[in-house]
Amino acid sequence: MAENNIKPTVNDVASAAGVSLATVDRVLNERPGVRTVTRDKVLSAVTQLGYVRDSAAANLARQRHYRLVFVLPDTNNEFVQALERDIDKLDACKTLPRTTLACQKISPFNHCALVAVLDGLDAAKADGVSFLGPDTPEVRGAIKRTRERGIAVTTLVADLPGSQRHHFIGIDNVAAGRTAARLMGRFMAGSGKIVIITGSRLANDHQQRISGFKSVMTEDYPGIDVITTLESRDDPDIVHKLVPEFIATNSQINGIYSAAAGNPGLIRYLQETGRHEDMVVVAHELTDSSQGALASGIFDAVISQDSARLVRSATRLLMATADQFPFDLSQEHIPIDIHLSENMPATIQQNQEMHL
Repeated sequence: MAENNIKPTVNDVASAAGVSLATVDRVLNERPGVRTVTRDKVLSAVTQLGYVRDSAAANLARQRHYRLVFVLPDTNNEFVQALERDIDKLDACKTLPRTTLACQKISPFNHCALVAVLDGLDAAKADGVSFLGPDTPEVRGAIKRTRERGIAVTTLVADLPGSQRHHFIGIDNVAAGRTAARLMGRFMAGSGKIVIITGSRLANDHQQRISGFKSVMTEDYPGIDVITTLESRDDPDIVHKLVPEFIATNSQINGIYSAAAGNPGLIRYLQETGRHEDMVVVAHELTDSSQGALASGIFDAVISQDSARLVRSATRLLMATADQFPFDLSQEHIPIDIHLSENMPATIQQNQEMHL
């Protein structure tokens, strides 16, 4: 390891390995024409010296161009639409040279469509893929095959624990569900009846949130009953239909936890009936509609994550993984944001610059 905090250079590596700079360059850039014994000497010198490549300089020298694909559900889900806008903004950003971000849409919760996209990726045209999709054995198999072709894979928003993806980018959804339960338990003063809204039982982010939510309710709020979970497919019209049908036969419901999307349908129902006056409602993702619901008192709290930060993190991790470069995992932590009517941002249509 270099002393006095002086970073070792390629010259140091070449000297320690007893080879030329050209040989070090060929090894670091995985070019052919280097004997195994020589390659081992160079890599050993890299490890002993603690040499870390300047990835930006290396990529500039070899004109590296990253091609990254984001796969998102084709839906009116406001949060997914925010992700798509942020992908487009980052793709057009001048601070991200030699990188192309593309967004591909598939039908929501359709594992067959997701598998087809993953299996159709050509390593000669895509360096990495980040996707939001359902958890099925078929999807896990497609992840494995995608990695075997040399394509970096990250899951976005909803993780697939135990799969062979390289990284997950998103909040800790179990902790988010526990946070929602803590807020709701206190708002309801420890007693009442709750209905939960989910998008799909194949959506791991929804199921993890519900698991965390129920665990807190069971542990700390025995006076609150979670009556049922309604599956809405993230469709506002389905939410608008299911919630009143259920509450009509369960009039004592005084709490709603929306663990998924489809919030515009829930907001419409609460506005039409005025039930928000005697109902505690906690939802996810700060969008135009949920911010309006907070401002008007329809929602009591919203648990959220920064969509632009998700896109930037996914891009950094895909680039680093594609080139096997080091990265700062602490930089990629996605915090859980808690929004009440008192602390909403002035606008969620932020025209912020996006920097890697």
